[in-house]
Amino acid sequence: MIKPSIKFPRKDSINFFKTLNSRVNNYFKENNIKRTGNWKIWIKTIVMFCLFLVPYFVILAISMPGWSQLLLVLIMGVGMAGVGMNVMHDGNHGSYSKIKWVNKLMGSSIYILAGNVYNWKVQHNVLHHTYTNIHGHDEDLDAGRILRFTKHAKWKWFHRFQHYYSILLYGLLTINWAITTDFVQMKRYMKRKLAHGKLPNPFVNWSTLILTKAIYMFIWIAIPILVMKLVWWKILIGFFLMHYTAGLILSVIFQLAHVMDEADMPLPEQDGTLKNTWAIHQLMTTVNFSPKNKFVRWFTGGLNYQVEHHIFPNISHIHYSKIAKIVKKTAKEFNLPYNEFESTRKAIIAHFNYLKLMGAKPILKV
Repeated sequence: MIKPSIKFPRKDSINFFKTLNSRVNNYFKENNIKRTGNWKIWIKTIVMFCLFLVPYFVILAISMPGWSQLLLVLIMGVGMAGVGMNVMHDGNHGSYSKIKWVNKLMGSSIYILAGNVYNWKVQHNVLHHTYTNIHGHDEDLDAGRILRFTKHAKWKWFHRFQHYYSILLYGLLTINWAITTDFVQMKRYMKRKLAHGKLPNPFVNWSTLILTKAIYMFIWIAIPILVMKLVWWKILIGFFLMHYTAGLILSVIFQLAHVMDEADMPLPEQDGTLKNTWAIHQLMTTVNFSPKNKFVRWFTGGLNYQVEHHIFPNISHIHYSKIAKIVKKTAKEFNLPYNEFESTRKAIIAHFNYLKLMGAKPILKV
């Protein structure tokens, strides 16, 4: 449960963020560019939506072998993850465009990904971006009892195998959004009066959730059952595989950013204060990977630049590769860590090694 007493030191004695923010602002000013998205993000939006939606209509319209349908379903899953990382993410951070309604529209794409705008903004923008990697506060670290992401979580005997079975669970991310997670989260968040901005009307919020879920199920399950000459359970298998593909991609990208040995997972003092200022905290709790891989950068929506994203969440991801040079240089000047893996492969290996470490039975201190 989030405790409102959590506080970051207000005074930055070394002026790290002030210096960094000034340099980043100068970059945009000197190059006469906006901090939001440009034509590049619009092209990516078209590509990702095509990957996601075109196969859906092709499957409905054309009779084809089962293996072809399976391939298209997997492509839909890739597109689904692409829309989430490149379009929805920037939209709900307000960094897609300088125009508010465009951000709202792109952020609302989460509804066709089986999610909910209100829940996502509370969990991600409020809890995750504020209390990054703080056990009991950042819900992204909360994997229930089945996975142990931090040494502060209770250990169970089956955790010693988590580096084997975790990958099987990662794919369930978005299908859980569709079925259970959104209902559980909304009940919890509304009860605690949490919101990113103004607290929504409970009736409108719940009505939106129920209506969008009904429309979602109609589009992705009912229509294929009515149109296609397939038994219903094959449709459900396709639905599951689409979600599993998207969930696996999204989960791995998320975990490489924070669930690593290199990422700090601090606990606050008894009075709720943390050691580092918010900006330094973000620097120490995030990890970058594959900074030179253009495809990874393009497909993940810049989420391989988590350090930059967490310090500047309102800057569009299309600028991260440029400002990363500024962040890295400034961190080095201030003798602060800048966590980075040169490749995705090395980051994945490091992540599962960390899961193995967290799965080992803790040694009791005498």
